[in-house]
Amino acid sequence: MGVTINLQELLSRPSDRLIEDMKKIKGDIMVLGAGGKMGPTICLMAMRAIKEAKLDKKVYAVSRFTNQEKRDQLEHAGIVTLSCDLKQREELEKLPDVSNIIFLAGKKFGTDGNEWQTWGMNAMVPTLVCDRFPASRFVVFSSGNIYPLVKASSGGASESVKCQPIGEYPQSCLARERIFEYYSQTRGTKVLIFRLSYAIALEYGVLNDIARKVYNSQPLDLANGSFNCIWQSDANEYAIRSLLLADNPAVILNATGPELVGVKETAKKFGVLFEKEPIFTSEENTDAYLLNASKAHSVFGYPHVSLDTMIEYQAKWILEGGHDLNIPTHFEERKGSY
Repeated sequence: MGVTINLQELLSRPSDRLIEDMKKIKGDIMVLGAGGKMGPTICLMAMRAIKEAKLDKKVYAVSRFTNQEKRDQLEHAGIVTLSCDLKQREELEKLPDVSNIIFLAGKKFGTDGNEWQTWGMNAMVPTLVCDRFPASRFVVFSSGNIYPLVKASSGGASESVKCQPIGEYPQSCLARERIFEYYSQTRGTKVLIFRLSYAIALEYGVLNDIARKVYNSQPLDLANGSFNCIWQSDANEYAIRSLLLADNPAVILNATGPELVGVKETAKKFGVLFEKEPIFTSEENTDAYLLNASKAHSVFGYPHVSLDTMIEYQAKWILEGGHDLNIPTHFEERKGSY
């Protein structure tokens, strides 16, 4: 049985509110790190919104592009693809000057034992990029795990909560933020730091991790008993529209769904859909990495895709044999080891 969900189309479909905001974004858009998990659909969504708005703008997708098929798909959609190793200053110099940059480049998985690579990507590369594009507007992707663990009863960490990153990956994410903040303060670069918690794309993500453990009758760790998540299309939309909010000094914005989602409750929902009984290990803690994204919801509106819809999509994807990128989120992790 073939997979009936057209994932790429769903994740790159622009909303009416994005199309209207695209008319307000002045200049071309460049996505750095466009070959990763979210980059292709952000590029496609931006291009689709530009076409729907009947605008004359370019979208540049910048990556090393080790996947030629992915590059071909972007070019077929009218996106300009540029091969570049962001660690090389001379290659950065060859990139065009653009008004708007979405910065996705970074390293997470495999940090343990390769800390030097993680710091190189997450701290050195931002320095090189800021040196090259001090006059551009930036939306800079960051992570929710730079906040401390908070109790579910708190409603999640808001942007005003002081960062307390545990482990080298979260620490390097904060370093990325601080470098962009430094250039915002000293060079006038306009920046919005986009602290994202768990985009859901069916091929990967926290719902995929939970669902596959239930489906395969594998034990599910409850150490972090709750989480936030957001459909990747909604995260893409928020990120593109955030270009309008980039400012000097840098703006901080949490991006995730409105619910604090229980791991056990979610597993039980998948259990019903798969007709399997979830297996749980460890005791639930009262705290977890949780975000309060009410600021983003106030500015941009609530996400279009609900949690229950995401769960239904995820179950259908697995039951129909949908692809798994096999990149676990490590949502159970509480000590910063990635």
